[in-house]
Amino acid sequence: MGYVVDFKDVSTVGLESSPVADALAGLRANEARYFKNKYDHTFTVEPASKAEAAVAWVAKILADERSIVIESPALEATEFEVDGIRMAYVFYESGLSINVMYTLADAGKRAVGFKLSDGMEVPDELSNFKFARQKSKLAGTIRGSYFVIKGEY
Repeated sequence: MGYVVDFKDVSTVGLESSPVADALAGLRANEARYFKNKYDHTFTVEPASKAEAAVAWVAKILADERSIVIESPALEATEFEVDGIRMAYVFYESGLSINVMYTLADAGKRAVGFKLSDGMEVPDELSNFKFARQKSKLAGTIRGSYFVIKGEY
């Protein structure tokens, strides 16, 4: 059983080794609040070692689509389906969060999103992306970017 992310009482459980653990926990809680409010989905994460399929799926898409290999170790991940959309999230020690939104229906929206925790630098492997800023009560300032997935996964 995974860890249910609480967005009312933010905790760094599972993220303690990150140098920006508090900001990453806020980012994770921000995602949990979004899915609870929009889809009534309880956001649950597992250690990356137990969510190997989700971590591998995200890594494959990054490698195949843009030749990106994330250098930071994955700490936690989750994979689930809501409203016909397959979602995967991986939270990295550096403070990076990557999500894949993959609509199962043909011609649906499919994209990879990157979010940087407050206090972390843009990783070298993502230096080609421009990041927009977004304020969050839970996570401070979130910097985000994305790309559209062209292949089939």
